[in-house]
Amino acid sequence: MRQKIIKTGNSLAVVIPSNFVNTIGIKAGQSVGVRALPESGRVIYTFSGAKQLSISGQLKKRLARSENISPEKDDPKEKMVKQ
Repeated sequence: MRQKIIKTGNSLAVVIPSNFVNTIGIKAGQSVGVRALPESGRVIYTFSGAKQLSISGQLKKRLARSENISPEKDDPKEKMVKQ
């Protein structure tokens, strides 16, 4: 999924898609944990009070593989965006 960065006041924001919001059950005003990984260009958000979702075996394998693969190796467009 790709989202556009938007300006909100003096800050930048990324919109959370409504289908994701509805799936995990988060609401406006809730706190979110943020972990920035600048060396890899990643940000991890942890939503408190989110619904527990089951993960299929295939998705678990994809997630495990993606943690060891940088986006540049998967998608040449990602490399162009970073530059």
